[in-house]
Amino acid sequence: MNPASRTFRVAILGLASFMLFGSYFAYDSVAAIAPSLIEALHADRAAIGTMYSAYSFAAIAAVLLGGVLIDKIGTRRASLLFSTILTVGACLVAFAPSIGWIYAGRMLFGMGSEPLVVAQSAILARWFRGKELALSFGVALTVSRLGTLFTFNSEALIADRHGWRAALWVAAALCGASLLANVVYNLLDKKAEPVLGLGESGGGDEIDWKQVRRGGFSPSFWLITLLCVTFYSAIFPFTDLSTDFFHDKWGLPEASGTGLPFLQAVFYNITHMFSTAQGTTSIIITASMLLAPAAGRLVDRVGRRATFMIVGSLLMIPAHLLMGWTSIPPAFSMIVLGAAFVLVPAAMWPSIPLVVEKERVGTAFGLMTAIQNIGLLVFPYMNGKLRDVTSGYGWSQTMFAGLGVAGCVFAVWLLAADRKAGHVLERPTPHV
Repeated sequence: MNPASRTFRVAILGLASFMLFGSYFAYDSVAAIAPSLIEALHADRAAIGTMYSAYSFAAIAAVLLGGVLIDKIGTRRASLLFSTILTVGACLVAFAPSIGWIYAGRMLFGMGSEPLVVAQSAILARWFRGKELALSFGVALTVSRLGTLFTFNSEALIADRHGWRAALWVAAALCGASLLANVVYNLLDKKAEPVLGLGESGGGDEIDWKQVRRGGFSPSFWLITLLCVTFYSAIFPFTDLSTDFFHDKWGLPEASGTGLPFLQAVFYNITHMFSTAQGTTSIIITASMLLAPAAGRLVDRVGRRATFMIVGSLLMIPAHLLMGWTSIPPAFSMIVLGAAFVLVPAAMWPSIPLVVEKERVGTAFGLMTAIQNIGLLVFPYMNGKLRDVTSGYGWSQTMFAGLGVAGCVFAVWLLAADRKAGHVLERPTPHV
């Protein structure tokens, strides 16, 4: 293929998107089979939360170093390294003879998985900066979140039919498939670089902490980062235990499609997602998966990035409170959270190249994702502990609603900062 052709660009986008499919599948595999793990390992809900906290603990430093590494050695080699590390970590989780080994595997998995998110963002900025950037982020999110959709609608079936360890090995195998996609991307990108004169999204600068303290990054960048922490801390730690939540509070079955062939049962669960605990959890992902490309295109055309972040943060507040303190079926609140999960990421991640110098994009993504993981380190454990201590769900859902309030404050502040900066975020993307 001609590197200058549209077909080549589509291939790059597809491969860059699929390189995170396995990671997304494996990340939530422990949540999808949480009841089985709790029973088999004689664990509590806090232990499942700790599996996510272990992931984020390792990811904090790894992401920060990963952003610098992307700037130093380039997206190709860095992304391949990260894919290899996360695949080894997923294999260790599947092999683990005890819960301590699972924690170790999740840490190794996090050391590769989160920096790969940074690398993917740098790849998209490298290929699509200035044209269709938000659309490319939307497509990548859709493909990646297919992994989450399938893990919540297939892993419980696998665990029910073949045991929980087999379910974790399937997750590891899909990480291997994503590693293969990364290898093919490396080959195509290497071919295109001399033809198109591609430059790295980052140019080799390590983070100068003195410069950061003196204003090396704009106020808009720091506000987006704070919003990132509050937003994802109100989504992912919630879904970590939402399958158990929906099964316990509303009596939704853990899996369906009983008696059907495996693939037919998977798609039965997907098409009947409102009737199972795992399916209800995947409503958020399904909404974002289907609508993320359209949302990305909308952001490219109309701008209004800070405004979309305000709206998305507001939506989270009533959604969490209704699930925590009422008996209203959770499907409506999950649809509302899905809308928030469409709006905020579609506006937030493509905003970084607009408020950060080109040479620091890789490092900026690394810094932002590392700070995000501080929230993802703390709140999964807090969610599980609150549920164990209170034997209920109201206070944990209030905690998530409070994060929505904080996110809304940061988004409004961002809108004010953007006005002073010349409406960079509120303008449409040029040439779209």
